Amino acid sequence: MLHILGEKNSLFNQFLSELRDEEVQLDRMRFRRNLERIGEIFAYELSKELKYEEKKVTTPLGVATMNLLSEQPVIATILRAGLPFHQGFLNYFDQADNGFISAYRKYEKNEKFDIRIDYMSCPELENRVLVLNDVMLASGLSVVKAYKELLSHGKPSHIHVAAVLASVEGVELLKKSLPSKNVSLWIGAIDDELTAKSYIVPGLGDAGDLAYGTKI
Repeated sequence: MLHILGEKNSLFNQFLSELRDEEVQLDRMRFRRNLERIGEIFAYELSKELKYEEKKVTTPLGVATMNLLSEQPVIATILRAGLPFHQGFLNYFDQADNGFISAYRKYEKNEKFDIRIDYMSCPELENRVLVLNDVMLASGLSVVKAYKELLSHGKPSHIHVAAVLASVEGVELLKKSLPSKNVSLWIGAIDDELTAKSYIVPGLGDAGDLAYGTKI
């Protein structure tokens, strides 16, 4: 199932427009904060699709019956741009277990690249709900590689993949590469163009550099 948050009018589009705006991008703290706020919106929308159960809550004046989450999801994020996005999810799923994946592009001489996983830290995933976050879903290869690596920690009952921006090609690759029965895609907006170097256009640039500074 594909959910595109930017198709509906909401404050989400204000935060996304500021992430894209080259003038606003000069303020790194604001860029990180907008990623965090967008993560919170994603978490709220995604929470509507999770399982709930009735629980009794004792108030000073009586007992209220509330529908509360049956279990917290596991939130796994691809570093480094994903850190503030991850924090937004964690602000809402504040008791969730967490996973972190360090993935990078290994370029060849012909400018083709492969995705390498440097590091992964993750709890047990067997029969649990997994939320896999990547700010920019360009080629989609990072998410596919991370998903395959995460399976070594167990098979999740359901996988929610969340990305602020995606390319058409990236979304199509995920549809082909991930199991269709128990995967939901949550995308902020889908841009039409993907360059030969796998950059999304118009996109927003390098989210990791904008959040934390340029790298060597």
